Formats: sequence, C-alpha cells, structure tokens
Amino acid sequence: MSKYEKLWKYLKTDGRVSLKLTFEEIKNILGFGIDHSFLTYKKEAENYGYKAGKISLKEKHITFNKI
Repeated sequence: MSKYEKLWKYLKTDGRVSLKLTFEEIKNILGFGIDHSFLTYKKEAENYGYKAGKISLKEKHITFNKI
C-alpha cells in the first residue's frame, strides 16, 4: 500500500473533474504533510482516474484533473 493511498481514494470518491487541494487539506486527508517523495508517487493517482497537474509551491496547492 502506498503512503498516499488515502489521498488517491479521496480523489476517486470525490469524483469532480478538477480538484484544487491545499497542502493543508492534503495533510488532513493523509494525516501527514506531503514531501518531495510526492513527485515520485504522483503517478499512482492515474490508477484512480486522476492526474496530478499544477503543483504550486508558492500558493501551496495541487490541482488534480480527472483523466
């Protein structure tokens, strides 16, 4: 099981075409904050029907788009 599994399941359950989640929202979903390893794991989202789009370090959010 991936350490980001809860996030992927959240995306799949939500079902919106596009979701913009703040780092804080992601921390609340996962129980921990994202780190640099997210860049390696982000491709797993595709198995749940989403692709990680824009990652804004300045605005502290990630946009996920349904594929």
